[in-house]
Amino acid sequence: QAMTTLRQFSEKERNYHEYQARQNYLRQQRTIQWELAQERQEKQQALREKAAAMQKAEAALQEKDAAMQKANDALAEIERLKALLAAK
Repeated sequence: QAMTTLRQFSEKERNYHEYQARQNYLRQQRTIQWELAQERQEKQQALREKAAAMQKAEAALQEKDAAMQKANDALAEIERLKALLAAK
């Protein structure tokens, strides 16, 4: 009877340790998944910020091109007016 009781205790302890090991494994997996999700979110945010910065830079370049075109148009108009004055 003593041996049966010891075996039962031993089996209960082994079952308890197996349960604890499984719980630890599940906790580790949840932690890994959470960290991966966090990292993915951070990378997506960085990509969104980079895309926004690129759009802003593109808009600035377009504005600069438009300003240069206006300046070129103004210079062309000045040259046209000079030519008219010189012809008179």
